[in-house]
Amino acid sequence: MSTRILIADDQDDVRSGFRLILDSQPDMTVVAEAADGVAAVDLARTLRPDVVLADIRMPKRDGLEVTRLLAAETKVIVVTTFDLDDYVHTALRHGACGFLLKRSGPALLIEAVRAAMAGDTLISPQITVRLLRHLAPQPGRTRPEDPLTPREREIARLVAQGLTNAEIATELIVTPGTVKTHLANVQAKLDVRNRVGIASWAWRSGLA
Repeated sequence: MSTRILIADDQDDVRSGFRLILDSQPDMTVVAEAADGVAAVDLARTLRPDVVLADIRMPKRDGLEVTRLLAAETKVIVVTTFDLDDYVHTALRHGACGFLLKRSGPALLIEAVRAAMAGDTLISPQITVRLLRHLAPQPGRTRPEDPLTPREREIARLVAQGLTNAEIATELIVTPGTVKTHLANVQAKLDVRNRVGIASWAWRSGLA
């Protein structure tokens, strides 16, 4: 069954770009667009989409308020140009299923929608790095167990630095598919659900 998506953004070109990306996926369909927060909430409550992509700075009602109003009813992913920590924390506190920067690219947008549908949360790598810095090991703090191979450890370190799969592939001179396979193995060994969990482990381990 196709994932039904509502795009809420006050910029026509952004909505059109997101629609092209998402409608190109065989398992996704954009069912509506909204240019302001009030319309976004009304359309979401009428159409009952599976996922709402909400920009933060919109007329009438901002994306954080849209998230607060809709998160109990549907999955909301905040997509914004502005990566301010206050925005991130508020969005997640209001129940957002993801927080993406618009510059993160098509692949991460698609990944975020799929993660939300799987009950997971995806945050742009650049933001993840900043949020997880405080997990760096302190004197007296026990480091977590390390079950990874040297190559997997290297990939975990690069994830914690905020690199995308494509960037990791370039850095290690391997294919993106190889990176994806390693990441799946790392997730299984660490018992985490996504790259945020991998990054968290890497910071706590001192790899980052």
